[in-house]
Amino acid sequence: MRFVLGIDGGGTGCRSALATATGEIVGRGKSGAANVRTDLSGARAHIVEAAERAFADAGADPALISQTPAVLGLAGANVGTYAQQLETILPFGSSRVETDALIALEGAVGAGDGAMAILGTGTAYMVRKDGASRAIGGWGFQVGDQGSGARVGRDLLEQTLLAHDGIRAASPLTGEIMKVFRNDPQVLVEFTTTASPGDFGGFAPKVFEHAGRGDAVAQAIVAKAVADVEASLDALGLDGKAPLCLLGGLAPIYAARLAPRFQAMLKPPMQDALGGAVAMAARLYGGPEND
Repeated sequence: MRFVLGIDGGGTGCRSALATATGEIVGRGKSGAANVRTDLSGARAHIVEAAERAFADAGADPALISQTPAVLGLAGANVGTYAQQLETILPFGSSRVETDALIALEGAVGAGDGAMAILGTGTAYMVRKDGASRAIGGWGFQVGDQGSGARVGRDLLEQTLLAHDGIRAASPLTGEIMKVFRNDPQVLVEFTTTASPGDFGGFAPKVFEHAGRGDAVAQAIVAKAVADVEASLDALGLDGKAPLCLLGGLAPIYAARLAPRFQAMLKPPMQDALGGAVAMAARLYGGPEND
């Protein structure tokens, strides 16, 4: 039997699915982070590990990896030559590296028109109109990813230091965060020296939790994040005729906070991003005649 692989890799983890040539998933695997821009060699190792686990889950011969074509949607693949570099060092029969936004759009709306927003550790947006796709955002934590879990967590740490210095008003949340860092701002700053986007994003749930309790600092951070997401959605030029799908761990949180005009467009995604990668792989490399 001929197989295809779909792989979804981001800043916090990598998922793989082994499927038949017609797109029926028979095995799944997970591994560590696979952002090709922040760690190319680490991403490759985690991609291969996730693929091997999918083969094991399916009870398939792992030696077939070298004969199996794969579609990979990866964070960081929209910048520089990272996608091309990775394609040359992957062990699959054929490798097509795309952005995580493209496989997410494919999974959410299929091959038709529509838009999606990835709202997780990072953020990215894509819209397809009359067959033409356009992406915005997804530029990474340092200069982009507005509204992401990483940026929300980073903003919390910034506000915590401002409160410590007496520049901004403190709140129960900033006090709680200072305790995490032993009430020592230097410990907090040292954390940021080596922290990954996922490390910053680990603080995001506390922000949304405390915002619901009326914490002023948390509410201000969340209001800014929601405004950033809405500005990105506005930039997609949505007309309300095609579906808008929100994906990622923060999708339910933002869905409840968006303006009514966006909520009216929201539709459940057909599949997740990994399903989109599998669908693309089956379309490009599979087909009944190859099954």
